[in-house]
This record gives sequence, C-alpha cells and structure tokens, in this order.
Amino acid sequence: MNHFKTIEEFKKSVKHPIIIVLDNIRSLNNVGSFFRTADSFLLEGIYLCGITGKPPHREIEKTALGATASVYWQYFNSTEDAITELKQNNYHIIAIEQCNESILLQQFKLKEEKLAIIFGNEVNGIDKKTLDLCDTIIEIPQLGTKHSLNVAVCGGIVCWELIKNKI
Repeated sequence: MNHFKTIEEFKKSVKHPIIIVLDNIRSLNNVGSFFRTADSFLLEGIYLCGITGKPPHREIEKTALGATASVYWQYFNSTEDAITELKQNNYHIIAIEQCNESILLQQFKLKEEKLAIIFGNEVNGIDKKTLDLCDTIIEIPQLGTKHSLNVAVCGGIVCWELIKNKI
C-alpha cells in the first residue's frame, strides 16, 4: 500500500534530478497537468518559460489539484534563459520534438544524472533556435494517423520512461 506524502514530506524528499521545462505552453490545463506529473514522479521542479502561465491561477489549479504547492517552480522570460541556467548547473538538455535529428524514446540510453526535458508549444512545438541549444532530441513513436499527442500526455510518458528503472 502506498503512503501518500504530505506537502512537507514531499519538499523534504530526495527528488529525481529532472526538471520539466515548459516552452510557451498556452493551455493552463496542460500546465496544471505537468505540475501533477512532477509531483507524482517526485521530480525536482518545473521551469515555466515565455507565455506559459504561472501559479497562482484558477485554471492551472483545476488540473494541478494542489501540486503547485508541492512542486518547485521558476519562471523565465525565455526558454533560452532557462537553458543557459540549466547548462551552467550541468543539466543534460533534452527536447521532446519530432524532427530529423530525433531519436526514439525507447532508444535513448540514460547516461546523464541531471536532466532537463523541454516540452514545446501545443501548435508550433519547439522552435529551431531552442532545439539547437539542446543536447538530445527525443520523439515518442506514434503508430496511428495523427502523429501528435497532447503535450501533457507526452510529459507523463517521457517522465515515466526516464524514472521507471529508478524506483
């Protein structure tokens, strides 16, 4: 039986060294979902960039269900500013995007301990300038006709894949 942590227990817990970076996410419901994912998987935090909404906000809370109180977050004017800070702190920068340079999620071999995972705008994805700053680009294989997943769904899939062997 699982023990659910209090907010204080969560804040004192050793976290998985993963920071979610939200690059101009327009849906506040998606932002809230990422907070729940970060809380659920005991991740280090979330960086909110550009137009991405910030707590406190009623629409974020609808899906975060209180996770904005447990998960560390920080706002940056641009994703590039967030990446600069993360690289200074020795994070391996991973973009989740479909492009010619991407590798499939199941082929990614985790070598680095500290990871920052960038999830892009729901319509435009991650722009080329930001992709050029990343160390690795990963895509989730998709077998149907749409070739796209909701960004928050992508977040859950990728975060689980990265931590599943560490729990």
